[in-house]
Amino acid sequence: MRRRRGTPPAPAPVGDRGLHHSATAPYQVLSAGDVQKLLDGAFTLMSDCGVAFELGSAALEILRRAGCRSSDDGVVYFDRGLVRSCLASTAKTVKLWNRPGTASIDVDCRHTWFMPGMTCIKVFDLDSGESRDSNGEDLAMITRVADALQNIDAVCIGCKNVARSDIHGEIDEFAIMAANTLKPLEYLCEHAASLDPVIELARVIRGGADQLMETPYFMQIVTPLPMNYHAAHSDQIIKAVQAGVPVSVGTLPIGGASTPITPAGSMINSLATDFAAMVLAQLVRRGSFCIGSSDVCFMEPATGSIGNFAQTALADMVMCQVRRELELPSFTGAAGYSSSRRFNEDAVMEVATTMMQVFYSRPATVDYCGSLDQGLTFSLHALLLCDDLVGLLRTLWQGVRIDADM
Repeated sequence: MRRRRGTPPAPAPVGDRGLHHSATAPYQVLSAGDVQKLLDGAFTLMSDCGVAFELGSAALEILRRAGCRSSDDGVVYFDRGLVRSCLASTAKTVKLWNRPGTASIDVDCRHTWFMPGMTCIKVFDLDSGESRDSNGEDLAMITRVADALQNIDAVCIGCKNVARSDIHGEIDEFAIMAANTLKPLEYLCEHAASLDPVIELARVIRGGADQLMETPYFMQIVTPLPMNYHAAHSDQIIKAVQAGVPVSVGTLPIGGASTPITPAGSMINSLATDFAAMVLAQLVRRGSFCIGSSDVCFMEPATGSIGNFAQTALADMVMCQVRRELELPSFTGAAGYSSSRRFNEDAVMEVATTMMQVFYSRPATVDYCGSLDQGLTFSLHALLLCDDLVGLLRTLWQGVRIDADM
């Protein structure tokens, strides 16, 4: 039916607000043959060089029982048939539910969801405007603001309680988020022991272990080193998968420092790291949702810090394409943040540029909205800008209608 001039278009159904798939297509950086070369490179790296797991860890024992060959120092060599089998059995989608369990977001290859983050250690003081160490009250404020923003879909840990960077502080961060938003959560911790009480908290909120498994309330983010899993990280994967909590596992490689300098070499290293976690998860529980999500970054030669936006942006688009080829959601989401130390003209340019890239790359989640200064400082102003830009993206993703009434 033709719409009268001056009448605003009807809003999209709430459940479709994150949909990017139907009207417009993602940008494909590589040919299908080149995608397969990257995958083959990752499989070869896993079988010939192996991935290290901490001696004495439960993960190493699980992999050995599954028939994986390993060295005396904990390096596991993965048979590519096992890797392919586990990638095939991995759940390709999961629903992440809000606190009341009344609505969910579909985490898959067809939607993109936005949230504040991730684990900044400083904030800009609302009174002085100066950067200072973040605390629990700051996390509560960021969470409440994110809860009120129309285009922010879930909440991650925007900032840390720096004064209490221990197990108790990590548990409290989950409690702060749960108390200040109804939206679904992303959670991460450095101590595997923190995850047990957090799972119990989520079960109480849900009303039981079965209910949490049926309607997951949060996604656990695990951050290992490239090609190396300490027990603190592999134990988190095991605990979350056993509880039915969705998992996103990703390292932060720095090309030229912790991974090869070439984009392809760094991506192969990252994919191998991701796939090792996914194999472990499937050995713990077949059909579980545990997705690799490494963010491929590169070293800035002049300073030694993370930089080289062109290479990082290109690698992000490639990783999204490779994961789509496997029908796996991508959690890279290199967008919504800036290396600028303040919310200024440079920050606005970088935030806007990276958010526009999401139009082409189509990750499942963008988890860094509002982060400045190489991820050290959270800015509420940057988060508000991201909220506006998400509205722009979602308008673009609706495409152009071409029909008889045009």
